[in-house]
Amino acid sequence: MKKLTILPIASDMERAVDYYKLSELLKGFEWHSLEFNNWSESFPYKPDTRFRIGYTQDALVLQYDVVEEQLRGSYSEINENVWEDSCVEFFISFDGRKNYYNLEFNLIGTGLIGYGSADKRTRNRLSATEIKQVRTFSMIERHGDSKHWSMIEVIPFAVFKFDHVVNLKEKSIHGNFYKCGDHLKRPHFVSWNKIENPTPNFHLPQYFGELVFG
Repeated sequence: MKKLTILPIASDMERAVDYYKLSELLKGFEWHSLEFNNWSESFPYKPDTRFRIGYTQDALVLQYDVVEEQLRGSYSEINENVWEDSCVEFFISFDGRKNYYNLEFNLIGTGLIGYGSADKRTRNRLSATEIKQVRTFSMIERHGDSKHWSMIEVIPFAVFKFDHVVNLKEKSIHGNFYKCGDHLKRPHFVSWNKIENPTPNFHLPQYFGELVFG
C-alpha cells in the first residue's frame, strides 16, 4: 500500500480566487503520478496524469494535471455521468475504509459526490447544493495534437458531512486518486495506488493508500 504525506498550506487562501493564484499556493508541493494502468490488456491507453494536494484549516486543495489525446466535457449538470468524460476522481475514507466519499469531476468542473460502503446499493449522492460547495478551477491548452488540462478543486471539510472533520493534522486516513474516461475513443482506468481486480472498478476501498497529514 502506498503512503502519501499531505502538507498544510501556509499561505493566505483568502486571495486565492482563481486558477493561477491557487496553483501558485501549491507551487512547492510534490507531484505524484497515477502510474498504475490496472487493466492494460483490455485498455492499453494511459494518459499522463499527476496530482498534488495540500490542506488548510477547513479544506483540501487538490490539483490534477493531465495530458491526453481526447478531451470531452459533455456533462454540465451536477451528479450526471461525469466518469464518461475526461474525468479525475478522488476517493477518501475517514473510518478505516468502511465507508468513503467518491469525488468525481470532469474537465469543465462538473461534479458528482457519493458516500457509503463498497456495496453500491448502500451508496447515496450528495445534493447539488452540497456539491456546489466544492470550487473548481480549470485550464485547458491545445498545441497541435497535444491536449493538456489542469484542474484545482477546493474541497471544504463541510462536504464530508458524515464525518466530524475539524483538524486533520497528524491524522492518518485512506484514499486513492484516479483518471478515467469511459466513453472516450480509448477508455482508460488509471490509479495512484494499485488495484487488483479482473475488471475495472474503482470502488474497492481495500486498495486505498494511506494519507498522512503533516
